[in-house]
Amino acid sequence: MAVQTAEEIDTEQPPAARKGSLRDRPVTAWLFLAPYLALFVAFVLAPIVFGLWISLHNWDFTLPRKPFVGLDNYKDLLNPDSVSFAGFWNSMKATGIFTVLSVPLLLIVPLAIALVMNQRFRGRNAVRAIYFAPYVLGVAVVGLLWRFLLDANIGVINYLIGLIGLPDNTPWLSSVPQAWGALVGVTVWWTLGFNAVIFLAGLQDIPHEQYEAARVDGASAGRTFWHVTLPGLRPVTLFVTMTTIIASANMFGQSYLMTNGAPGQKTRTAIFQIAETGLQNFQMGSAAAASWILTVALMATSVIVFTLFRGREGERA
Repeated sequence: MAVQTAEEIDTEQPPAARKGSLRDRPVTAWLFLAPYLALFVAFVLAPIVFGLWISLHNWDFTLPRKPFVGLDNYKDLLNPDSVSFAGFWNSMKATGIFTVLSVPLLLIVPLAIALVMNQRFRGRNAVRAIYFAPYVLGVAVVGLLWRFLLDANIGVINYLIGLIGLPDNTPWLSSVPQAWGALVGVTVWWTLGFNAVIFLAGLQDIPHEQYEAARVDGASAGRTFWHVTLPGLRPVTLFVTMTTIIASANMFGQSYLMTNGAPGQKTRTAIFQIAETGLQNFQMGSAAAASWILTVALMATSVIVFTLFRGREGERA
């Protein structure tokens, strides 16, 4: 006696029944998506639209009236004669310096660690846990910890440097370029574990046959890395690059807790400036406009990065 398969039973159903089941599937999909969409609208889309609305007003939340001013907040940020121009663009300059210094290190160092962690050796899992451990700390813990370690008078770092005969009075947090070195170094130490894990996942996704073929062709380790590993990591590298640029451009906690923007306002980043403008000076309209200018700058940077990666992929093809 022949046994019917599920496919045969389904095809024997009346066309109306099959059509009805297909019609119900989109409704089911939307029901599953509804909780996420509700949270997305409430906590992402609505704040974006509301922030744009605030940027078009003279918005002081301590006052009852919030008059509409149109693009005046944006004009003030772009006008060299306005009061808010210098502070904002100095903070944008500080953000650019930090991003340029930190992003290459947060790509190269995690990739090097991932290459080591991809090898087989005793204690590999323990080492992975050790280098990822700082990432689970909050920015408040990291900032306060390194603020005391790098203190020019009582810090352990200067004490250890003095033990090896180097100057032990380095002002790590109160002068530049030392302050930039401290902020970048602490950020790399704190966040490299996440990027390394992503790179490690990408390395394990590269087909082993490609390395076997390169070995058979007599390719050196350097050529194998350049022609097999890096092309195989291109999608992962694009993701890590974009997330690192965005995270670096939004750096706030380290600067606020470790240097408080010192010396002067040289290490005061854009998010630092925006937070102070909106939450301490109550100029929410100007702060929202500054946020949108920073957003547009990041969007332009994203387009440039995507274009560069797409160009390299086209050359390879």
